[in-house]
Amino acid sequence: MSLTIIIPLKDEEAGIEDALKYFDTSWIINIEHEILLIDDFSIDSTCDKIKNFESSTLNYKVIKNKKRGLGSAIQVGIEGSSKKFVAIFMADLSDNINDLKKYYTIIQEKKLDAVFGSRFLDNSNVTNYPPSKYYINRVANNIIRIIFLNKYNDYTNAFKMYKKETLLKLFPLVSENFNVFLKLPLKIISRKYTYEIIPISWRGREKGYSKFDLKELGSKYIFTLLYCFLEKILLKK
Repeated sequence: MSLTIIIPLKDEEAGIEDALKYFDTSWIINIEHEILLIDDFSIDSTCDKIKNFESSTLNYKVIKNKKRGLGSAIQVGIEGSSKKFVAIFMADLSDNINDLKKYYTIIQEKKLDAVFGSRFLDNSNVTNYPPSKYYINRVANNIIRIIFLNKYNDYTNAFKMYKKETLLKLFPLVSENFNVFLKLPLKIISRKYTYEIIPISWRGREKGYSKFDLKELGSKYIFTLLYCFLEKILLKK
């Protein structure tokens, strides 16, 4: 079995070396893997720091995004992947590599199309989540859960794993930014692909700065939600 890890990058010079070291000392180096670092038009020294990083065990490369935006970066990563499974992992190290291992084990053993992590289950562990973002997240995700009559409660979290073959069936993604992370699980659920939900750990960013802007992204999330809901209705006909 094999795994592609997609890490979208935009001006991550403060933490990219830490991210690469994080993987270079993990279980990842013992499996067939590739890490695709998708540079979304960074204007700082992110790419230079990647070039200067040295590892004899980690299989990684930089791919330039074709069209500015996080949604495009994710699509470029999926298209460029060469492994059976694909995981999205954020460069700020908010995600936990031990949870990634759980994803990888579960998706293989249970022959699933996807594994979704949730930061808001009984055994989840969340630290340093900004209170304002936390409450907006909980309200939004619970509204989505009710609309789609589904038990999942962390749709907007980026950190998930998919079978590449299944991801390609979801194209085109047509998402410009963070809303791509909402579209992917909604499409998986609406099209009745197989998945499992597990609790995960998450911690707030410690280096660099967040690219998430709720005022800018609010309308995009609403459009994505309406689009996926319409698709769900049409699939029932």
